[in-house]
Amino acid sequence: MVGRAIRYAVSMLAMAAAMHSAGAAAEQAYAFNVLNQRSIALTAQYWNPILTYVSNQSGVPLELKLAKTAKDGNAMAEMGKYDFLYTNHFFTPARDRLGYKVIARPAGPGIRSEIVVPMNSPIQTLADLDGKEVAFVSPDAFAGYWLPLDALLKAKVSAKIVFAGNQEAASAQLKINKVAAAGVNSSVMARYARREGFEYRALWTSELYQDLCIMANPKVPPNKVAAVRAAFINMVKDPAGRQILEAGAELLKSNSELGFVAAENVDYDNYRKFYRTTQVK
Repeated sequence: MVGRAIRYAVSMLAMAAAMHSAGAAAEQAYAFNVLNQRSIALTAQYWNPILTYVSNQSGVPLELKLAKTAKDGNAMAEMGKYDFLYTNHFFTPARDRLGYKVIARPAGPGIRSEIVVPMNSPIQTLADLDGKEVAFVSPDAFAGYWLPLDALLKAKVSAKIVFAGNQEAASAQLKINKVAAAGVNSSVMARYARREGFEYRALWTSELYQDLCIMANPKVPPNKVAAVRAAFINMVKDPAGRQILEAGAELLKSNSELGFVAAENVDYDNYRKFYRTTQVK
């Protein structure tokens, strides 16, 4: 099924590329960075057909730019090297001041952070993780580090931190019992488990936060931002766009709502509140 989804996404990409207008092709592409949650290959397979479609519909050429790690990508974004971001790492006080504007997010209720263990693990409570190795994504990850580590600190649990690099790598370390637990984005963990046939259970779950969002660099002209935003939001309503989204959902084994909806900076205020009160330093 995954192979079929990949072939279909590639065919959709080719079709959308063929539809590109000469004007959009001649214009310099706008760099679109996606946060490292999955492998670079899987991220590209999912996002390239979407960005080609949005480029064609908006007349604003977008080019996927992936960094080796989330830390590298965030550093580039801080220097203004990307025109658009797909992230939830830019609500810290320092990054919030850079002026990136939220324009859209995936449809659906949002995400939660979880601290999870294999289904057959003897660990039953957070206290059981004291002194144990726990996989996290990176020091920048919101659902995969800040939220779960804050929960452990508030529970007075001293775990050994292991950084995996991305969400699915943390899940993979848990699957092979390399770590006792993992701090994860609940949605990414669920999709990984469906693809890999991995059973797990949550020891702790956070409150609900909005999902990763598409953000625009303040240097991008407002008319370009508006066109990109409209193309993302209307994608699910267009049969060709919906087919690309369905192929992407099959690829990731996602059962979430399809498409993107409008979003604003204020929708992410509970991120900002968390950073003001967290015990993570």
